[in-house]
Amino acid sequence: MRILDTHLHLVYRDRFSYPWLADAGKLNADFPLESYLEEARKLGISAALHMEVDVAEGDIEGEAAFATAIDPFVVGAISSARPEYENFPEQLERLVAIGGVRGLRRVLHVVPDETSRTQLFRDNIKRLAAHDLTFDICMRADQLPLAAELVDACPDVQFVLDHCGVPDVENQGLSPWNDYISELSRRPNIAAKISGVIAYGGPDWSVETLKPFVLGVIESFGFDRVVWGSDFPVCTSHATLTDWVEATKALISGASEDEAAGLWHRNAERIYGVEG
Repeated sequence: MRILDTHLHLVYRDRFSYPWLADAGKLNADFPLESYLEEARKLGISAALHMEVDVAEGDIEGEAAFATAIDPFVVGAISSARPEYENFPEQLERLVAIGGVRGLRRVLHVVPDETSRTQLFRDNIKRLAAHDLTFDICMRADQLPLAAELVDACPDVQFVLDHCGVPDVENQGLSPWNDYISELSRRPNIAAKISGVIAYGGPDWSVETLKPFVLGVIESFGFDRVVWGSDFPVCTSHATLTDWVEATKALISGASEDEAAGLWHRNAERIYGVEG
């Protein structure tokens, strides 16, 4: 089964500035494409979308341009952006002009909760629909009601919820996360990304500790509205890329071939408009 990775982070500290890396421990390192490809290809990963790495504001457009041109293996990019700014329409036009940008993301757990609730932010997100761009939602589990508000406010935009909604896997924090996920999934214009949870599982993670979170998301959203992401290199915090692929295979072992194909590549091709 071929895999389209919808969440690959590449880090080139000689090219771009990443202010948050100073406090990121072993992630404060270079992670070029070559460091990912050798292992990824052996696992059946045949294509990837680059996910923005929260670069300094002045590097946003440069990162998007670099990622979309780095190698044919990278079939598109989800770019950082600043929808909270008045000049976002101009930024959006420049990002669209790059070509290969398939969606945008603004990391929302690093800004005040009110950011996504302003009319300016929501009006700017609505602009994505005219360009067939997605918006990846990166929020903590306790912020998921805010995600529902944003999705409701922009019904013509396709959203993707990153990292299963960032649950507390290590402490098995199922409540109220599971209720929030169930409620969020009622909205037809949002899909969910099976990613991130292996990093949240702590050093003692196992397939069993990941199961209620991964299967909970799939149960709520259905196999036609989930995509898979490695979250490389963050997934290497307590595991390897191979571990995460194998864990995912174990978790969906009861799925049909058609359901598995949806998760591994077909849904991502439809949602992000790429060929994997």
